Amino acid sequence: MPDILIRNALVVVTMNAARAELAGADIYIRDGVILAVGRNLAAAEAQVIEAAGCVVTPGLVNTHHHLYQTLTRAVPGGQDALLFGWLKTLYPIWARFGPEEIFTSAQVGLAELALSGCTMTSDHLYLYPNGARLDDTIAAAGEVGLRFHPTRGAMSIGESAGGLPPDSLVESERAILDDMIRVVDAFHDPQPGAMVRVGLAPCSPFSVSRELMRDAALLARDKGVMLHTHLAENDEDVAYSLERFGCRPGQYAEDLGWTGPDVWHAHCVKLDGSEIDLFARSHTGVAHCPCSNCRLGSGIAPVRAMRDAGVKLGLGVDGSASSDASNLIAEARMALLLQRVARGADAMAAREALEIATLGGARVLGRGDLGSIEVGKRADLAIWDMNGVEAAGSWDPVAALVLCGPTRVRDLIVDGRPVVREGRMVTLDLPLVLERQRFLAARLVG
Repeated sequence: MPDILIRNALVVVTMNAARAELAGADIYIRDGVILAVGRNLAAAEAQVIEAAGCVVTPGLVNTHHHLYQTLTRAVPGGQDALLFGWLKTLYPIWARFGPEEIFTSAQVGLAELALSGCTMTSDHLYLYPNGARLDDTIAAAGEVGLRFHPTRGAMSIGESAGGLPPDSLVESERAILDDMIRVVDAFHDPQPGAMVRVGLAPCSPFSVSRELMRDAALLARDKGVMLHTHLAENDEDVAYSLERFGCRPGQYAEDLGWTGPDVWHAHCVKLDGSEIDLFARSHTGVAHCPCSNCRLGSGIAPVRAMRDAGVKLGLGVDGSASSDASNLIAEARMALLLQRVARGADAMAAREALEIATLGGARVLGRGDLGSIEVGKRADLAIWDMNGVEAAGSWDPVAALVLCGPTRVRDLIVDGRPVVREGRMVTLDLPLVLERQRFLAARLVG
């Protein structure tokens, strides 16, 4: 792997402890690690990437996604539904997926993330129809070149047992736990700089049993991996918890071992003050998915209150069937706007939104080796060209990245390797993949 010198950036947004922003700075990369940050660094034998007029940020980190859903965007019947009705519409379609649909859909979602500046993403795959496996998404991430934190999701309570999903999409809990062990043993890399780490992720309190939630937590701690699920997404979700479990979602999570620094929950739109305090005390993370929360009418998550309390918070694009896009920098802007709608124009600044999208996400996923541009950190970097029409006339290029755009990255480097160059994917033939995606979607429609 050749050394890389990113030279003469308009601004390098370090996200270091001082939140330093360096004008006219360079970044030297060797063997996937940041070797130096400063001005007038020597090029030696390095491959030079000119960054004049560009803002360089740490790679954005996506803390919640369902990559398989890029095959089911804008599905009639689900476009205007709340969460439970939306799921009821999509479940029968997802039941017809197989390994090729899972793999190709993941390729497309990962490419879309990369083009929006994302260098690392989690994924929550909780259904495995017709022979599909978590291995399919891991293979897709390997081809695209993004750092990947897939989670082995699961659903075990079907409609006949009072759950939401159809019986055809649920698995036995013994089979779920056995496969969780298999994928962790096969793919999880606990070392710094890991390209793949695996988590365990029963889908939600309304699709698995208390026993599976508890057993998954015990297994995760035994294996040293993280835990993930959906929690308190909307009013229906809270009402279900109160009716079925006699407590709010946060209490349910705590009772079953689902709080702590190795846990992160998606959405958390309806957390109350006591639950926010619980998450802050226990160092439990939250994946905030603002566009999806808007699309499904779930509400505005109490992000300002969570941040002020010290809750670890990252951003998530959620599934492309519920947010319709996998653009992480657009999520940062939406996070800012929603907090201002709820709390006033001074509720969140552009730089805070960018911090949540980078360093915040890395912290949620337990990646101390990522999230900032500092010597010794992994070289996951996004280079944004501010010379286009989106940012024309802007006075503050860092704020402009969130407030104006661009929403498409010029160059993306993951572990010292180019993934996007001059706005184009270099790790896969994207037009060919999109052609296959269109064919698979048309077959599902037909």
